[in-house]
Amino acid sequence: MCTAIDTFIIGDFPQLRLIAWNRDPLDAITGEDAFDLYERNWRFIDEKALLPHERDLIDQLTREYGHGILHV
Repeated sequence: MCTAIDTFIIGDFPQLRLIAWNRDPLDAITGEDAFDLYERNWRFIDEKALLPHERDLIDQLTREYGHGILHV
C-alpha cells in the first residue's frame, strides 16, 4: 500500500481512486495531497463503501494533516 513513509498508491484505496479519476491509479501521492483530495471531494465519497484500510488512512491523515479535523 505505501511505497514510502508518507507516499500512497492511488489505486490501493478505492474511494481515493474515484476522486482522483484524472490521475493514473499507479501514481504515488503524498499524504498531504491525499488528505487534500479527501477533504475537498468528500461529497463524492461513499462512506458505506470505505474499506477498513482506507478508513484507517483517512483517520491517520486527519490526525496528521488536519490536526484532528476533516473539514467536510
